[in-house]
Amino acid sequence: MDSFDIGGELTVNRLGFGAMRLCGAGVIGAPEDEQNARAVVERALELGVDFIDTADSYGPGTSERLLGEAGAPDDAVVATKAGLLREADGDWLPHGDPDYIRNQVLASRDRLGVNTIDLYQFHRPDPETDFERSVETFAELKDDGLVNHVGLSNVTVDQLETAREIVDIATVQNRYNVAHRPDEDERVLDACEEYGVGFMPWYPLAAGELDDVEGIDEIAAAHDASRYQIALAWTLHRSDVMLPIPGTSDIDHLEANVAAGEIELSAEEMARLG
Repeated sequence: MDSFDIGGELTVNRLGFGAMRLCGAGVIGAPEDEQNARAVVERALELGVDFIDTADSYGPGTSERLLGEAGAPDDAVVATKAGLLREADGDWLPHGDPDYIRNQVLASRDRLGVNTIDLYQFHRPDPETDFERSVETFAELKDDGLVNHVGLSNVTVDQLETAREIVDIATVQNRYNVAHRPDEDERVLDACEEYGVGFMPWYPLAAGELDDVEGIDEIAAAHDASRYQIALAWTLHRSDVMLPIPGTSDIDHLEANVAAGEIELSAEEMARLG
């Protein structure tokens, strides 16, 4: 599988693992079977996955804790995020206040069991907090040695450009998949290619959205694969800076996702998928 150098120095396989689904229903609280959750992480590492994405808001705190308990930071680059609050009913509330971010990085380090977070991402711009102030806080955390690299999530090209004037941006994580490619996110991907910034498409399998993707089932049959594996393979073929992070709490699904990294799509198949 191809690799990518995050921030020019953290070399990872381009197919990672998203750890959101290690939590309970609605991404709130612990899963019913924590032993299984840790086993999924351990199996991902066994399969060669060396890039794992999580966030303080997953649980909240549950996903980071389970990754720490499974030893993921010892064997993989672990990226986490701050910038979203959670409510008991499952709402995701943007919160980019600098003091909050400074507090959260300490909590994330503790749960992951690390002194320095490999990649720390601003989860979502907060309309109540100046975007530059939030990003400046991430830059200060990098200067203080609490994080190695800074990333963004759910941003526009303009926000990426603004952030790059404050601190080196290693990655961007936006929603993107074979069935969901808004013009703005295409422009963000183009900018990431220009700057050598990793692009992490969240929701890369597009579950439930593939019915209208022309030819995907025929292509899947030709490769003896599922439509979801083809959707994942498409992201890897779409751009050399693409770092898909499919998530699951099921070992069989995990193994199928990793296998998708070996699927070679032809130029004609890519053209048919669009």
